[in-house]
Parts: sequence; structure tokens; C-alpha cells
Amino acid sequence: MGRALTFIYGVFALSATARASVQIAAKFSQAPVAYLLSLLAGLIYILATIGLARGYRKLALACVSFELVGVLTVGTASLLWPSSFPDATVWSKFGIGYAFVPLILPFLGLAYLLRTKPAPA
Repeated sequence: MGRALTFIYGVFALSATARASVQIAAKFSQAPVAYLLSLLAGLIYILATIGLARGYRKLALACVSFELVGVLTVGTASLLWPSSFPDATVWSKFGIGYAFVPLILPFLGLAYLLRTKPAPA
């Protein structure tokens, strides 16, 4: 489960960061908040991947928790105030553009981190 989760986080780290980087470079003025939120999500996914891959549980737990708060906050805000999000972010509408994986992933990550014991030092 840990390897699969790390792989999925890695894929999201690459996809979210690459997408946000292209959007920021090509059309930042169209939706700066959305693109910066996507970049933030990508950076959180990168750090979560590192935390999971290297066994840095505190880092992984902090990132996955931040991700959960982010997807719930941005997802709710994007539904309540759609005009504030002229272009989608990774977390918009709870990750609908990514088949809701951004919503499901932090719950899986937290379940994994809270149910497994840390490796012996």
C-alpha cells in the first residue's frame, strides 16, 4: 500500500507541478490565483512523495493533512464562488478534473500513515 500511495503521489507531483508551470508561464494573468493554487498543490504533492518515499512520517503527515484542508477549502470555495476561479485548479470542485483523486488521496494517505508503525531507527 505504501509503495502504491507513493507512486500515485509522485504522479500527481509531476502532473500538477508541470501543468501549473505551463499555465503560469503561458497565461498567468488569466487566472493567477488558480494557477498559484495548482502550483502549491504540486509542491505539497512533491513534499508528500518525499516524505512517503524516505519514511519522513512527520513531513508526510503534515503534507497530507495540508492537502486535505486545501482540497476541502478550495473545493468548497470553487463551488460557492465559481467566478473567483476562472480556470480550474487541481483542487477545484474537489478535484473533478482529476476524477476526484485529489479528494480521495489525502484520506488514503492519512489512513496509511496513522495505521502503520514507523520503521525502526
